[in-house]
Amino acid sequence: MRSYRIYTKVIFVFIFLVVIAGSVVRTTQSGMGCPDWPKCFGNWIPPTSADDLPADFEKYLSKQDIDHTFNVYHTWIEYINRLFGALLGVLILIHFVWTLVKRKAFGTKYVVLSGLMVVLVGFSGWLGKLVVDHNLAVAKISLHMISALVLAFVPLIILNIQHSKLLVYNDKKLNYAAFGLMVLLLVQLFLGIQLRENIDEVSKTLGYLSRETWLDSSGVLFFVHRSFSWLILGICVYMLYHMKEKLEYKVHLVGFLILVVLLFIIGIGFSYMGFPAFMQPMHLLFSLLLICLCFDLINKIYLNRVSVKKGNI
Repeated sequence: MRSYRIYTKVIFVFIFLVVIAGSVVRTTQSGMGCPDWPKCFGNWIPPTSADDLPADFEKYLSKQDIDHTFNVYHTWIEYINRLFGALLGVLILIHFVWTLVKRKAFGTKYVVLSGLMVVLVGFSGWLGKLVVDHNLAVAKISLHMISALVLAFVPLIILNIQHSKLLVYNDKKLNYAAFGLMVLLLVQLFLGIQLRENIDEVSKTLGYLSRETWLDSSGVLFFVHRSFSWLILGICVYMLYHMKEKLEYKVHLVGFLILVVLLFIIGIGFSYMGFPAFMQPMHLLFSLLLICLCFDLINKIYLNRVSVKKGNI
């Protein structure tokens, strides 16, 4: 079971590698570097120069509004992103087969959860196709990102079920704070998605130039998104102070604080450094990690079978 647990952790980490790869694609405007799907310019291996393009390459370039000539960097950034996604699919398929073979030892719930990962990664891949087919439609990009987040939840559930007999400190204040934090994080995610979609439309209008002006049109949306960060920070500080002597959750609570502070720094960078591209993947990574960390804490509180009243540990 130990090797199965390690492999599940590998899948969780790889999901975030795919998220980072996808974010790099978006920040470099490489999403249409391969203007067809699943192939790239009609081939399984993309061209490395304009000389390698197929005779009918213009029909592929006519589908998009970013690269009207061949851009080898955009093509290979997008292709590598697709390779990461395909490899994740293979890893999850292996996980499912492993679970299926060991179903008598593992139990039905593991088969269901592993099968759910197969469905979700397939759904995410299909959404990737729609993103390309619809020339990077912002709503489909958002749905694609959300599907990756939901996929990341499943390995966390599997890992927590495996340790469900561990003794857990139960405190109603922590429980309410954890759920409150999760609600705020999901609202913040929704606001961030709306903000990103707005910025995507503005950047497309400006031909992906003048990055320092992209936030100017967001108006009150950016202000609300930024203000919500203070609420999240407040809850994290409260939870850390309230549970400072309970080592079971210290990793989560310290992690909350570190990630929120990092996101604050990135937010300041967006405002005062002209919305630098290199900060966007970090912002997405830390945001999704924060949500997953909160989800994991809720799992540890509510999925464990032993609940102990305060003072009994």
